[in-house]
Amino acid sequence: MEARILIVEDEEKLSRFIELELMHEGYKTDKAGDGRMALDKALKESYDLILLDIMLPGLNGLEVLRRLQKEKPTPVILLTARDAVMDKVAGLDAGAVDYITKPFAIEELLARIRVALKLHPMIQENQTRRTDGNKEGILTWGSLEVDLPGHQVHYAGHEITLTNREFMMLKTLLENRNIVLSRETLLEKVCGYEYLGETNVIDVYIRYLRAKIDNVFSVKMIQTVRGVGYVIKDPSPEEKV
Repeated sequence: MEARILIVEDEEKLSRFIELELMHEGYKTDKAGDGRMALDKALKESYDLILLDIMLPGLNGLEVLRRLQKEKPTPVILLTARDAVMDKVAGLDAGAVDYITKPFAIEELLARIRVALKLHPMIQENQTRRTDGNKEGILTWGSLEVDLPGHQVHYAGHEITLTNREFMMLKTLLENRNIVLSRETLLEKVCGYEYLGETNVIDVYIRYLRAKIDNVFSVKMIQTVRGVGYVIKDPSPEEKV
């Protein structure tokens, strides 16, 4: 079945150009020209991917992304003329799976779409994997429980709100328990592409995860292996339920 993609872009010529290229590649497309229309479509319809411009009338793209992520984990690639590192981090932190700056070559956009679509079904298909004796669709670490189908995380019954990127980072580390993953490996597994060598983005999201889990619940879940990367090892007796 062809992937269905929502194009959210207020520049009509660019929107039409992207639409024609995607249709040529065999994708089904839909369009929205402002933020409120985009959010309404994204919540009511089922899309495999959303191409979302940041500078939009009505609601800006980041606000659309934040509201959408509270309701459903549809993968989003941001399209914008902004290229500052902090803008990239803000977009990724809001839940985007990728970020491409204008002007861009259509070949690059198509490649990033293929990667995003490949990554997203992988999330869905792997939701029933059994890892280290966990229940089907559930990853656990001591009192931590990650519900893959529900896209929810709890620690000792307390809900932890994670962005899409943080959720994928935690999922990847838990699925590779006791294996040290380099920043480059995490970048590839979580982002699905080489993020211009900016592996410091991984450090940012590890810091966010630690702030929400390790620091709040006084545990040492995510460990740093100096000069190598990060790992989640089996919980200590004190950290087990």
